[in-house]
Amino acid sequence: MCNKRLFNKKLGVVILSIFMTAAGISGCGGDNTEGKTDTITDTKTDTKTDPEVNNTTASGGEKVFYYGDTTFNAENDESDVNPHNGYSGWACIRYGIGETLFRYSSKMEVEPWLATEYELLNENTWKITLRDNVSFSSGRKLDAQAVKECLDDLVSVHERAKGDLKIKEITADGQVLTIITEEPVPALINYLSDPYGCIVDMEAGVTDDGNVAGTGPYIAKEVKTDAGLTLVKNENYWDGEPKLDTIYVKTISDGDTMTMAMQSGELDAAYGLPYASLPLFSEEPYSISSVETSRSFFGQINYDTPALQDEKVREAIAMSIDKENFTKTLLDGNGTAAVGPFPTSFTFGDNTVTAPEYQPEEAKKLLTEAGWVDSDGDGYVDKEGENLTIRWVTYPSRQELPLLAESVQATLKDIGIKVDVNCSADFQSFLDSGDWDIYAGAFVCAPTGDPEYFFTTHCLDESSKNRGGYHSDKLQELENKMKSTFDLDERSKLATKMTQTILDDNAFIFASHLKMSMVSGKGVTGLEAHPCDYYEITVDLDKN
Repeated sequence: MCNKRLFNKKLGVVILSIFMTAAGISGCGGDNTEGKTDTITDTKTDTKTDPEVNNTTASGGEKVFYYGDTTFNAENDESDVNPHNGYSGWACIRYGIGETLFRYSSKMEVEPWLATEYELLNENTWKITLRDNVSFSSGRKLDAQAVKECLDDLVSVHERAKGDLKIKEITADGQVLTIITEEPVPALINYLSDPYGCIVDMEAGVTDDGNVAGTGPYIAKEVKTDAGLTLVKNENYWDGEPKLDTIYVKTISDGDTMTMAMQSGELDAAYGLPYASLPLFSEEPYSISSVETSRSFFGQINYDTPALQDEKVREAIAMSIDKENFTKTLLDGNGTAAVGPFPTSFTFGDNTVTAPEYQPEEAKKLLTEAGWVDSDGDGYVDKEGENLTIRWVTYPSRQELPLLAESVQATLKDIGIKVDVNCSADFQSFLDSGDWDIYAGAFVCAPTGDPEYFFTTHCLDESSKNRGGYHSDKLQELENKMKSTFDLDERSKLATKMTQTILDDNAFIFASHLKMSMVSGKGVTGLEAHPCDYYEITVDLDKN
């Protein structure tokens, strides 16, 4: 079963006690998934047995830091720190190992990082000038040839990057890199700022355990999937001196375990604590850094399910998800109810689109119009002798996804729809087999600060994450315009039309946008939440 001990006893009350006892989620958890249950004992044992765990400095005056995170594991597609491996490749950039040519400001605007500037020579040709004072942790100087080698390898092994960048040719001349694309790619610089765009030394190669030589403030000394990383200071870092000598990144998937580790001092800082635990760290000596992000919880419809091919059934389901209650009560205000994929702070955000509101009585009428009625008085609507049952698939590593499942299970029951929940670390097997009707996950919908990313990953015929087989002639036509439009205002207008299209079809049902919160312990500075959800361990991280 999914871990349900989400609230520490010190909170005094358990907000979800009613839901936990009444909802009765079936299949919630990873205990039916061989070899994929959360391993939490080793993490606690490692820190407790380390004689330096509660000390800022180890023997010899070295600064040692312990960081808890939920995301470095195979379930989250982070099996190593090679940015070219897996779909996302976030570990390299999150843990200060690698850097990209450009990065995002706190307003999600592109700014220079390893590069100093770029110039669009024509709609297919980009000239990028690199910094002259950067070296890889291998000792090799960062120049255009090294970047070319990295990007050449990226597009040869990474299907998403190949599709995003559409690179035809790269030339290198000293510190000047020239990229020619097969067709116009207006968001090229944004895509190069994606974590898969971390520049690593291909000459140094990739080790058997997936380690790389990057340009960041820290070097991965040890990489253990599902357990964590050992990072050491990059003595030759180009942008200031790293403050810490050694950082132990501990993978802790269980929310209670991470909470207790922060309280006991086994961890100096943590990312991914359950929202219910955050009040425990709201006062000194702790501090919390939070920011609104474009990470959204949403459900994706499986169009292979006959009942969900009926637009009235899809709309009825969309009308029966209580987003406000989920965000205000279950998330304890650590998020905002979503209409579409983008927060209202974005120019192409939720304030410009509409979706069905929570109206259970109207939802019942739609079901009746679609021929679904409770003919036998068992509380569930049926047709031709079969109840309308939704197989809801999600996963437990995002602590709040099981809560969303419980909420949906309760509110859909109110309109006569039965919801069977599979909340499993092995969720991919359900998706692969087709044994699902709605898949709910958490996804950063605009990680590049550009709206096209969400649609190309989830909504188009060729999208790798269009798991439900959604198709829209109108959406495909709008994307054909989007992919050749450079003007930012026009891109925003197109994004609004594209969002409204998928909302009108109720192909995706968005529940909430999440806050990213990072908790720091006594004396910790420089750990700041960022709206892109990428930058965690940086040169500024320190502990006094």
